Amino acid sequence: MTTGSEYPTDQTPNEGQWQAILANEATQDGRFFYAVVSTGIFCRPSCKSRPPKRENVRVFANAEQARAAGFRPCKRCRPEGQRLPDREWAEQIANYIDRHYRDKMTLEMLAEGCHGSPYHLQRTFKRVMQITPTEYLGRRRIEEAKRALAESQRTVADIAGDVGIGSSAYLITLFKKITGLTPNEYRKKQTDGQI
Repeated sequence: MTTGSEYPTDQTPNEGQWQAILANEATQDGRFFYAVVSTGIFCRPSCKSRPPKRENVRVFANAEQARAAGFRPCKRCRPEGQRLPDREWAEQIANYIDRHYRDKMTLEMLAEGCHGSPYHLQRTFKRVMQITPTEYLGRRRIEEAKRALAESQRTVADIAGDVGIGSSAYLITLFKKITGLTPNEYRKKQTDGQI
């Protein structure tokens, strides 16, 4: 174990650290921790998660520094030696969805990004949040669609693409299911000051 002096806070990985991350080198555990900016999670070098993009990685001397910088511990490798509480993990998943709602997202991709198994992620998220990750994603996308409808005259098809929904027909169906209105009805009520 080092004092941490050889690894300044929040730096990009040097070549040795990067190779240790790619090789999941357990011998480097405790020497440094790495965080992934795009997921908000920090890990041990031995973490078996899919390798992140190097430009998204920051290195910390210890877990406390990673936490202080706003990163949360990985559910898979447990860098602090303890299990992440379910509520905290569910919030981490929700934050991941909030940041990536525009992207194509399957349960498997979400589990990979949040460092857990799809089954456990689905079950834990639903128990804590009272909705599935897919439902949460749909609601997040509809909130963004509502904002776009209220603030612009862009087409429903354009908005559907911007919020990560592939077709305007699916956006209309999902929008009506969640709000009780079609996107055009919602926009008209916004314009008329009824909402």
